Amino acid sequence: MSVGMTWVIVLGLAALVFVALVLVARLPRSGWEVTGAALLFGLAGYALQGHPGLAGAPTPAVENPAVADATLLKERQQMGNAFGKGRSWLILADGLTRQGQYRAAADVLAKAAQENPDDADIEVALGNALVGHSEGLITPAAQYAFRRAAEIDPTHPGPPFFMGLAMAQSGRLADARALWADLLARAPADAPYRQDLAMRLMRLDQMMGATGEATPAAGGKPGAATQAPAASAPAGQ
Repeated sequence: MSVGMTWVIVLGLAALVFVALVLVARLPRSGWEVTGAALLFGLAGYALQGHPGLAGAPTPAVENPAVADATLLKERQQMGNAFGKGRSWLILADGLTRQGQYRAAADVLAKAAQENPDDADIEVALGNALVGHSEGLITPAAQYAFRRAAEIDPTHPGPPFFMGLAMAQSGRLADARALWADLLARAPADAPYRQDLAMRLMRLDQMMGATGEATPAAGGKPGAATQAPAASAPAGQ
């Protein structure tokens, strides 16, 4: 649209507003001059500061520019129990997480946890949202959510997996390794997350070896724990 056409539209709208105020709102004659002056003042301000010839520049969301890892979302869903009773809450939170709106997702999940206090999947998702909001760092609130999920369901693989991931991202490699090694040792042979977990544990051992940090693997060889036999016994037994 040309600048001239833009001004025609602006002036036309100003005239329509004035006519509507006079005929529809029954603006008294004594107020015509003040109203007209106000409209002209607005037009003058637009003339000084407006730039109708420039292209639009939409402003992106600023709450959290990070975008969720779709693979991790899928893994959390695989580790869950078909979303349990909190399915609708988790669908909403996952949608927010995919857009990088971790704070909003955490608020939704905190409410969901209040209404579903025995749903481990909600607590795992809440922990992930809190980690995402802190840009990958483990926080006391996130740790609490993961531990709460483990208390609700000690056999749930989500709490140790995602807490270990957050710890690794926070530089706590040894703590992360301990959680993942234990999870792998008790994971069923047909668990859908087992292969990915073994690969992550192997890469973690390599990172620890590269930094000179000792691993508790048998024989002192990085990655030895990834060969631990599978077991389906619940944690804590």
